[in-house]
Amino acid sequence: MAFSGRTPIPLIAAAILLGTLLVYKLYAPKIDAVDMTLHPDDVQFVAEGKAVYDAHCASCHGIGLEGQNNWRERNANGRLPAPPHDETGHTWHHADAALFKLTKHGPQFVAGPNYESDMPAFEGVLTDREILAALSYIKSTWPAKVRMTHDEINKAAGRQ
Repeated sequence: MAFSGRTPIPLIAAAILLGTLLVYKLYAPKIDAVDMTLHPDDVQFVAEGKAVYDAHCASCHGIGLEGQNNWRERNANGRLPAPPHDETGHTWHHADAALFKLTKHGPQFVAGPNYESDMPAFEGVLTDREILAALSYIKSTWPAKVRMTHDEINKAAGRQ
């Protein structure tokens, strides 16, 4: 079949589509491909998580997960103090994946790039395993009723 010097439009469209997909695959932001499920009943993992929490989180969120005073009211700098991670806070209101992403990428990942917070992103500081272990430790301290509610939040998030 001769083409008489013209390239068919479908061939050009296919080449553009393949080129676009290749560029996207190479340069698109990488989405976490890790299982973001917390394991609060895994005693060894929770112990690992407590060590991570004590080293990287307790200085702001408290050794007893109590958070900073007046955590619902903005400081003079306009930022919110660190919230508690015990049952009195709102950590358990968020699904595992949201907690993981917030911890790894920082609050700006969830609240937008202009959100100001003292909470750092832990990507490059903690491994994914360490983040999950710390979050598993936090969840392991919650009362049974709060843990059950959190499990329901995770189920609902999985249906979305």
